[in-house]
Amino acid sequence: MHLIWENLIKNLTLLWTGDFKGLDEGKEEYVLGTAVWEAIASRTASASDTIPSAYGSRVPNIAKDRPNVSAEMWSFWTLYLGPVLLRHKFKKEKYYRHFIKLVHLLNICLQFEITNDEIKRIRTGFIEWVRIYEDIYFQHDAERMSTCPLTIHALLHIADGIKFCGPVWCYWAFPMERYCGSIQPGIRSRRFPWASIDRYVLEVAQLTQIKTLYNVVKELSLREPRGLVQGSLADPNYPSCILIPPKSPAVPDSGQIRSIAAALSTCSGAKMHQVNKALKTAIVEEWGKVRRVDSEAGDTMRSCSLGITAEDTRDATHVRYEMLVDQNARFTKRPENFELETFYGQLTHIYRIHFPEPCPALGIQHPTTYILAAIRCCVLQAEDRELAGLDIHFYSNTGALDAIDITSVQSLVGRVETRDAWAIIDRSGALARAQWLGEEAD
Repeated sequence: MHLIWENLIKNLTLLWTGDFKGLDEGKEEYVLGTAVWEAIASRTASASDTIPSAYGSRVPNIAKDRPNVSAEMWSFWTLYLGPVLLRHKFKKEKYYRHFIKLVHLLNICLQFEITNDEIKRIRTGFIEWVRIYEDIYFQHDAERMSTCPLTIHALLHIADGIKFCGPVWCYWAFPMERYCGSIQPGIRSRRFPWASIDRYVLEVAQLTQIKTLYNVVKELSLREPRGLVQGSLADPNYPSCILIPPKSPAVPDSGQIRSIAAALSTCSGAKMHQVNKALKTAIVEEWGKVRRVDSEAGDTMRSCSLGITAEDTRDATHVRYEMLVDQNARFTKRPENFELETFYGQLTHIYRIHFPEPCPALGIQHPTTYILAAIRCCVLQAEDRELAGLDIHFYSNTGALDAIDITSVQSLVGRVETRDAWAIIDRSGALARAQWLGEEAD
């Protein structure tokens, strides 16, 4: 699986740029113009500014800095950036569709759980993909045999490997690569690098044993434990997240208070004048960041309106969130029919509203805290049929400001700028999403 990123994808890009072992495009027209490929490579590098660091390392310019593109970077480019940046770039759409077919198959391979039906789909899918690859790039010409290296044939055995060994995440090479990267700083001598590595590994093992034996993991940790940010706030009513500074010293203005009141009115069922009266006794604060702590991913999301942003900071303000939407809202005589829908937008404000005293008008019987997020919704365009199922969505305009409970905010998303729109890329996938089973579900 690892050689897909290091070999197959690299070879495809070489074919698309006309640099593959001196071969031209033969009877096909898959070679991209020099200006087109340079534009794709430039957009690849600039896309890192609008993709959160939680998504991985910055991907450099793949035309000018190809030797420094790691397997992890090629993986990210293939699964997320390539489908956006190659869209409408080939002279014939069949080359793009062939690439997207590969992305779909790789997404199935990378799932944490794979069914027997999906293994069959992988097997038949790669057989068809290789057949089309031979038609496009090999062209059944003996002089073009170099376009069919062993890694092309290996695709036909991926399904059998998954059937025998399990999903590829169980045995791919990324964990070993990361371990090698972690011991690289231990090389202190160019003359005796292996001795440096041996000493570093030994000392790390000794420190680990001391931590375990004497239960001093926190005391001897070389890094501050994740989540322990000075000045952060955890509320027992919101165990899934913590608020992180900066915290605004000022009280939200009247326009923000109206948005907060409307959100509280919706969730409590109280009238606006009752909510406004209750807010006069409440403590209303605005925070700059919120972190999900109910999973190992632990996305840290930042509002765009509070705090200082460094020049090289990567955008962590766009999020995926979910709301219950009445499907019969346009029909006044029909009963309410709420369904959970997914939205994307920019996190503009994070509010903490604390009611220190009971407030019967809002159904509050004891001191209560609400944490709300104000999000500027992205108006999504019609789904691209080729990209269906890849969690890639396009928008060019923003819509209403939604003030919602912070638990509805699911994760960070990245964005890639195209010529006439923004593409939203969502790494969470269907397996990572909570499911709403209705009020009567256990």
